[in-house]
Amino acid sequence: MKLNYKRTVLIGFAFMGILCFWQFYDQVIPYLLENKFGLSTLAANSVMAVDNVLAIFMLPLFGAISDRTHTRLGKRTPYILFGTIGAVVLLVTLGIFNELNSFLGFIITLFALLVTMAVYRTPAVAYMPDVTEKPLRSKANAVINLVGYIGGIFATIVMMFLLKSEKGAGGESVYSADQSFLPVFLIIAAFMLVSVVIMVLSVKENKILAETTVQQESEVKEDGEKLSKPVFKSLVLILASVFLWFMAYNAVTTAFSRYCVEVWKTDLGTSSSYLLVATISAIIAFVPLGFLSSAVGRKKTVLLGITLMTACYVIAIFIKHQTPVMYAIFGFVGIGWAAINVNSFPMVVEMCKGSDVGKYTGFYYTFSMAAQITTPLLSGLLIDNLGLGYSVLFPYAVLFSILSFITMSLVKHGDVKTEKKASLIENFDVED
Repeated sequence: MKLNYKRTVLIGFAFMGILCFWQFYDQVIPYLLENKFGLSTLAANSVMAVDNVLAIFMLPLFGAISDRTHTRLGKRTPYILFGTIGAVVLLVTLGIFNELNSFLGFIITLFALLVTMAVYRTPAVAYMPDVTEKPLRSKANAVINLVGYIGGIFATIVMMFLLKSEKGAGGESVYSADQSFLPVFLIIAAFMLVSVVIMVLSVKENKILAETTVQQESEVKEDGEKLSKPVFKSLVLILASVFLWFMAYNAVTTAFSRYCVEVWKTDLGTSSSYLLVATISAIIAFVPLGFLSSAVGRKKTVLLGITLMTACYVIAIFIKHQTPVMYAIFGFVGIGWAAINVNSFPMVVEMCKGSDVGKYTGFYYTFSMAAQITTPLLSGLLIDNLGLGYSVLFPYAVLFSILSFITMSLVKHGDVKTEKKASLIENFDVED
């Protein structure tokens, strides 16, 4: 049994377009809301949180709807294709309203854009497990993540070269206000559209599903559509784990820039270099970790990732000033995060049969998004309202990371290993 890398990469083009959009969205939209339209930081952050709130309800909904869809294009492809086309049109419209300084048009279009992105995000992610044999899903997820990050890198490069920046009050790099953002809107939209068109033209979903459906039926279903109690317990535990490790990691990534200022007394830009190291480390580690999970199992690889991240958080507690050691720490954080992400999603969809992959994909994202909504509020409450200060950030991350280790260690299902190869070199066989 071999992973079809070419097909997996092409399926990843949809995810590549999605990550390209979110990288652009996270960097540019809050700046425009605050500096172009004059919103307060609180108001801008509230607008930026809308996508996470929508995701909690819409991702499981459209995952389940796409499970029951049957068209000439397949069950996921129609949502991916027409969702992307709709998002592209709205993204260009958003750029035009920005140029026209129309706040009402900008906000209405932005809301419609976020709804459209939520419609096809789950079908895009569910496509891979639909057409990939269960033992190979960790490797495939590693490839999908790697391809997806290319989209994020592309968006970053576009913004670096096409948007002028200047030094902000805190010494950080901010976008210059006297420039047009429309070219960047257009390029990001074009990248999203081209990525998905290539995927749709290159991968025929119905043909692949006809060849793989028999192999996708789960062995853990009982009594029709009902999960057995042990499997349901494992599902609850792994979803709880997803929530807990996102509570830890996103608290750090959200507040780390201010941590640098308050604790290390450095400029805001310092945090970017450390977080960039974590991202690069994750990208480099994705594929090797996919192979590691095939050798030792998904659960052990996830627990290794949690252990690595927890150790890094503990060490960071005792570092009270800027030091090159933090680059190594964030490098290991990135590797740990990659180990978790490569394997946790395949473990969730392992517990369902092929006809429910979209629904279970939605469950996974519901818990991750819920954590991303909760953790900035909870950590902010501890830091600001209770007066504990930013020194509480890494102890906070340690606590939730340890809790995720405990819940994950109790998971008994969703861990599949590939067949043992006769020789080491066979593990690197690639199907054309």
